[in-house]
Amino acid sequence: MEVNRVADLERWQDSGAHWQVIARTGDTVTVALLRCDGGEEVDRFTSGDPALLAFLGERTSSSEDD
Repeated sequence: MEVNRVADLERWQDSGAHWQVIARTGDTVTVALLRCDGGEEVDRFTSGDPALLAFLGERTSSSEDD
């Protein structure tokens, strides 16, 4: 089953939580999912999905405009 990481990040943001890019290597990115009440890391994932890379662009966190 393929995971839609763009949809995951959009839902995460819509719920008031944050995400942060913690690593970029070649054609993959590692993203940390952070709580809305202080930024504690809840989960993280690494993906090379072109749709995710396009969604993130040069942003490093959900606090930056897309």
